[in-house]
Amino acid sequence: MATPHPPSTTPAGTGRCPFTGHSAPEDPGTGMSGAAVPGPATTGGARASEWSPDRNETFGSAHADYAALREQNPFPWSTDYGGFWAATTYADILAITQDDELFSTAKQNVVPHVPRVSRRPPLHFDPPEHTDYRTAIDPVFRRSVVTEHVGAFRDSARRLVDGMLMESSPDGVRHLAAPFAMDCFASLLGLARDQAREIREIGVRYGFAIQDMDNPVIEECSKRLYEIAREIYDRRLTEDPDPSRDLVASLHRAALDPETAITQTSAVATIRQLIVAGMGAPQAVLGSCIAHLATDVDLQEHLRTHPEDLPSAIEEMLRLHAPYRVFARTAKRDTVVHGRAVAQDEPIALIFPSANRDETRFEDPDTFVLRRKQNSHLSFGRGSHKCPAATMGRLELLVALEELLARTGTFSLAGDIVMMNWLEYGPRSIPLTLRPADRKP
Repeated sequence: MATPHPPSTTPAGTGRCPFTGHSAPEDPGTGMSGAAVPGPATTGGARASEWSPDRNETFGSAHADYAALREQNPFPWSTDYGGFWAATTYADILAITQDDELFSTAKQNVVPHVPRVSRRPPLHFDPPEHTDYRTAIDPVFRRSVVTEHVGAFRDSARRLVDGMLMESSPDGVRHLAAPFAMDCFASLLGLARDQAREIREIGVRYGFAIQDMDNPVIEECSKRLYEIAREIYDRRLTEDPDPSRDLVASLHRAALDPETAITQTSAVATIRQLIVAGMGAPQAVLGSCIAHLATDVDLQEHLRTHPEDLPSAIEEMLRLHAPYRVFARTAKRDTVVHGRAVAQDEPIALIFPSANRDETRFEDPDTFVLRRKQNSHLSFGRGSHKCPAATMGRLELLVALEELLARTGTFSLAGDIVMMNWLEYGPRSIPLTLRPADRKP
């Protein structure tokens, strides 16, 4: 099965950036080697912007912009958000994410720089400190542990889909993707129902505040999330959980080891960071999957009658709709990326949705191809900071989409999709019309 979703149109090569008109470097090549060409032109002593992210995207519209950039200016400079480079090609992003010696997450790891009172591990640390955190975190997200929570995931999905079917104005994000993502992470942490509900409410508010760049609300929610993380940490330790299967216990054991970089304070900060990460990416990509299926009734029907194809379909939707595009690395010293001179301490945003549709890596990249061969997408990142919860994320998508497809006869858009505001790639709102299945499982 191969369907265009969504089609993107690449402007004819003009050698000029389609957004600002600035000339792009001729034949910049790929990768990070080679002689540097001059940086962006300057105007009155300040660098001129070559690209600006679209604040008014529609579902899929960004991909046409990224395709134009890859053709005409694959590594542009933007003056937005304090100034940053944008890596748009598969080769550049792969190289940057695998080079911890040259590129850091400790200084600025997202674009824009979100206000923070302290560094939050593991994202804000480079190896070797980062390695200590991953050694404690990764085993808790292994398949044998995550699958223990499938029953809770499925109960949440069924309850939410059934509730959405009863809504007068159902929304695929507000009524399914957002609460489901929080329910799943709450299950992993072993939270009580009232605490899970509070985290869900604050987490959703925090996520939307980031989309709106509402700093007072961000700070308010972040402070409360730290308090909740401390409450989770203290409570779980009173229950004496198994460190090989429990996130808090694993981090606490590492904090007691003087040979690691982890302290009890940083262990709490890790819980706080993972609460947010455990909501943001799953919500964004599940929303994109729901939107994708809502606009492709044939694929919906195929997956209802051939549920064994759902894992392959999920991998292709992950490729088409990577949730993150603002994770960044900061150059530790002056260097060259894609033939452009990058100065020390300049941030580089990793545009994963663009890399996943790079025509030099994926044949017919804008087309949904079921069982695509060599689908080595970058949706979970690469290198030392590759998402530790990739297995859990895939399982969440599988369970949610299984229940959505099984409990509906069909669903389609009931209005315009509203997209998130740059920080994640995914829908903020998906108005839907749903018809229940003739006989729900």
